[in-house]
Amino acid sequence: MIVCIAEKPSVARDIARILGATTSHDGYMEGNGYQVTWTYGHLCTLKEPHDYSPWWKSWNLDTLPMIPDRFGIKLINNEGYEKQFNTIQRLMTAADSIVNCGDAGQEGELIQRWVMQKAGVRCPVHRLWISSMTDEAIREGFANLKPQDNYQSLYEAGLCRAIGDWLLGMNATRLYTLKYRQMQRQVLSIGRVQTPTLAMIVHRQLEIQNFKPEQYWVLSTIYRDTLFTLKQADNEREETNKSAKGRITNEEEGRKALELIKDQDFEVIGITKKSGNEAPPRLFDLTSLQVECNKKFSFSADETLRYIQNLYEKKFTTYPRVDTTYLSDDIYPKCPTILQGLVPYAPLIQPLMGTKLKKSKKVFDSSKVTDHHAIIPTGTNPANGDMTLNEKKVFDLIARRFIAAFYPDCKFATTTVTGKVETEESYPEGKTKKGKLEFKASGKQILEQGWRDVFAWGHTSRETPSDDEEKKNDEEKMLPDFIKGERGPHSPTLTEKWTQPPKPYTEATLLRAMETAGKMVSNEELRDALKENGIGRPSTRAAIIETLFKRNYIRKERKSLIATDTGIDLIGIIHEDLLKSAELTGQWEKKLREIESHQYDAHQFVTELKQMVWQIVQDVKSDYSNRHVGVPEPLPQTSKETI
Repeated sequence: MIVCIAEKPSVARDIARILGATTSHDGYMEGNGYQVTWTYGHLCTLKEPHDYSPWWKSWNLDTLPMIPDRFGIKLINNEGYEKQFNTIQRLMTAADSIVNCGDAGQEGELIQRWVMQKAGVRCPVHRLWISSMTDEAIREGFANLKPQDNYQSLYEAGLCRAIGDWLLGMNATRLYTLKYRQMQRQVLSIGRVQTPTLAMIVHRQLEIQNFKPEQYWVLSTIYRDTLFTLKQADNEREETNKSAKGRITNEEEGRKALELIKDQDFEVIGITKKSGNEAPPRLFDLTSLQVECNKKFSFSADETLRYIQNLYEKKFTTYPRVDTTYLSDDIYPKCPTILQGLVPYAPLIQPLMGTKLKKSKKVFDSSKVTDHHAIIPTGTNPANGDMTLNEKKVFDLIARRFIAAFYPDCKFATTTVTGKVETEESYPEGKTKKGKLEFKASGKQILEQGWRDVFAWGHTSRETPSDDEEKKNDEEKMLPDFIKGERGPHSPTLTEKWTQPPKPYTEATLLRAMETAGKMVSNEELRDALKENGIGRPSTRAAIIETLFKRNYIRKERKSLIATDTGIDLIGIIHEDLLKSAELTGQWEKKLREIESHQYDAHQFVTELKQMVWQIVQDVKSDYSNRHVGVPEPLPQTSKETI
C-alpha cells in the first residue's frame, strides 16, 4: 500500500480523487492501492524548555541561556491532532512506501518530515512537487515523483530556521522579560525577525518625531498654461540663492528674483524630445502581490495571503509562497492554453491569439527560478468557480499582469522644455548688471498604449501598476507645442514651502523594507539583488506583522503603522544590534537560503546561533542600569514563548 500525506484535508481529497482513492475512512481515503491522509498544518513542534530539563520550567535568569544538547520534537497538545496522528502512524507503519504531498516549500517540507520522524517511518519516501492544484498538475506530479533525499537541504534549512527561532525567542524573551519588566506577569516578546521589523517601525517613527522642518521657497512661472520651475540661478546668484530644483533658502533673495523677472518676457531656449519603451510590469511574487493589494484595496498582508492561498487551493492560481517574479522556460509552451482559459478576459486575449506569443527575458528565465515560479493563473476558467469578492479582486490583478506580459511595450515620448527670463539689476552710480534665470518643464506623451490597454480595459478610470502612481501621473502630463525662440508674458510666483518628514510605514512599504533589509529601493532589478538579505520569508512576513499587532507593539492609524509606547520602550532598551538590526538579521536569512542551496553548513549555522545567544545573555545580565519597559502585558497561558 502507498500512503500519501497532504497538508490539509481539502488537498488530500483532490489528490485522492485523482488517484482513485474514493473510499472514505476516519482520517484518510483509500482505493486503487493508495491511502491518502492529511495533517492540519503543524502536528508537531520543537520541544519546550521544560521537556529538556525541569530547571527550565520556571523563568529564572540563572538558568539562561537554555541551549539543549540536541533538539527534539513532540506532538502539539491537541486532542484532534493526537487522534489524526495516531491514524497517520498506523498507516505509515504498514506502508510499502510513502509520498510526501506537503506544500512544495520549506515549511511544507518541515511539517511532513516531523510527522514522519515522529511516526518512525522506515519505508521509502518520495516527494510530490507541484506548483498548482489542477488535475493536470497533480497527475504530472505523480508521474514524476522525486526521492525524498533530493529535498534534504530544504528540510535542513527549515529545521535551522525553527531552531534559530527557538534559541533566540525562548532565551531572549525570558531574558528581557526578567531583566526589564516593570511588574509581574509582564512579558517582553523578542523574536529573530519580529524585533528587527519592530525596530524599523520605531526608528522611522522617531525620525518623524525628531524631524525639524526647514523653510524654503520655490520660484516658478506659468507660460502658455504650463508650469515651469526654476532650473538654476545664474552663476552670479547661485552662491546666495542656494537654488536646486527650484528651492531657494533665502526669502529675501527669492523675492528679489521675483521682482527682477515679473515684467520681463519668458523665452523658450531649448526643446528636447526623447522616445522610449516601457516594458510590462513584472509578474507577481507573494510580496509584490501583498504590496499591490495593500495599496489598491487596503488588504493587510495576512488577508492577501489568505485570499491567494484560497485561490491556489481552488485551482485558479499557482503556488503563492514564492519570492521570484520569473517563469521557467518550460512554462512558455503552456501559456496559450492558460490564456484561453481566462474566458472573462477574452477581449484582452483575442489580440494575442493566432500569433506567436512574446517571450521576454524579463518574464521567462529559468536561471531566476528555483523551486517555484511567479504567481500566475492556472488556466481554470474563473467564471466556473466560487470566488469571494475579495478573491476576485486578487485574481484580477494576477490575471492582468499575466496577460500584459505578452503585450507590446508601451511607447512614449518625453519632452523637456527650457526657458529663460533675462534680468537687469540697477546699482548706485548708474551701473547695471544683466543676468538670466532658467526654468524647466517636462511632460510625457504616450504614443502607443501597448500593455497599458490591459489595465485600462474594464475600468471607468485608468489603473496602472506603478509603484508611485501619483508621481507617474504628474510625469505624464501633456505639454503644448513650443517653438524655440518664442517669447511672451508669463506669471511668476514665489511659493513658501517646508521640508517634509519621511512617511510612516504602511504594510506595503514595510513589506518592501523587510524584503530588502530596511533599504528602500524602487528599482526592481536592485530590489531583486537585495532579496537575498531580506528578513523573514515571503510566507512568514504577514504573520510577523500580525504578531506585532497582537503584542501591542504597533497599531494602525488608517494605513499607517504606528509603534506603541511599549514597542518604542522595548527597542530603546535593546542595545544588541544582533537583535534589532534588519541588516544583520538579513545576513542570517541569507545563510538559511545558502543551506537550502548546499552552499552553507547547517551545523555551522546552529553553532553560530548558540554562540550569539550566549553572548547576548551575558551582555544583558551585566547591565546594571535599572532600565524598565513600562507598559504591562499579561503572560501567555502556557509556558511556551511565542517566537
